[in-house]
Amino acid sequence: MLAFITRRLIYMMITIIFVSIFGFIIINLPPGTYLDVKIAELQSKGGTTSVEQIEGLKRRYGLDKSLYEQYWIWISNFVKGDFGMSFIYDVPVRELIGPRLGYTVLISLGTMLFTWLVAIPIGIYSATHQYKIGDNIFTFIGFLGLSIPNFLLALIFMVIGAVYFNQPIGGLFSDAFADAPMSFAKLIDLFKHLWIPIVVVGTAGTAGLIRVMRGNLLDILNQQYIQTARAKGLSELVVIYKHAVRNALHPLIMTLGMSLPAIISGSTVTAIVLNLPTTGPLYFRALRSQDMFLAGSFLMFLSILLIIGNLVADILLAWVDPRIKYE
Repeated sequence: MLAFITRRLIYMMITIIFVSIFGFIIINLPPGTYLDVKIAELQSKGGTTSVEQIEGLKRRYGLDKSLYEQYWIWISNFVKGDFGMSFIYDVPVRELIGPRLGYTVLISLGTMLFTWLVAIPIGIYSATHQYKIGDNIFTFIGFLGLSIPNFLLALIFMVIGAVYFNQPIGGLFSDAFADAPMSFAKLIDLFKHLWIPIVVVGTAGTAGLIRVMRGNLLDILNQQYIQTARAKGLSELVVIYKHAVRNALHPLIMTLGMSLPAIISGSTVTAIVLNLPTTGPLYFRALRSQDMFLAGSFLMFLSILLIIGNLVADILLAWVDPRIKYE
């Protein structure tokens, strides 16, 4: 296992290097640069930009250098913890990403925990009570969860909160704690608001995992070794939870590596609707404005999360199924 993890870490570093190269190129593929967007914005407001100002902006943001020089400056500083300057906000990228990345990871981990704790028991129940009333109800709810977009569910929550509970829904803090330093009271206020984005973002994932868990467990329960376990006189609970569920979890664990970045990137519209201080809206604006250092840093962090998630999924698979050998 140690040799496998070492090899994977080496592969991870190589993958991150290639992702950074191709990602930086793709971000800069649209015609023009941030400077062009900035000049057009100034001109639309009636301002004039002289040649000296343009050259000054180029030197300030490093846009007078070739693309590979810009990449080398950015990536060499990235490994040192310096992610560059944001063109849009004119502040270091680290100051923008730090707080938002923390809230994003908190919501994402909470969403994954909510999804698995809800989906797996329901999937087990549906598989062991196939075509009964409970299975039909959960199947109907699952189809609703898959069909309703997250942003629409967020809007529904906002309307219900405003109309029936006279409470605005949005953000992660109340107005009294929005700009206050972190304290125990602010932490409690955060958890009071946190369940809403977790439920909204996790609904679609929960519905999908219910269907996957139900289908996998039904296939496992029809296999011969399950019939043999029952013929030996083992109780139904032991047959289901010790033998069947453990093998039915394999496909779910394999998708675990892609879940975290998928939640982060897939909840952008929901974060905009709920006014959440997460990375999604900031990443979206960075791509639109061609803020290459800010967008590139987000791309790197999402790639790192994906690679780490896949490594964790492989280790969990080895723990769940001892038949898997990595040596």
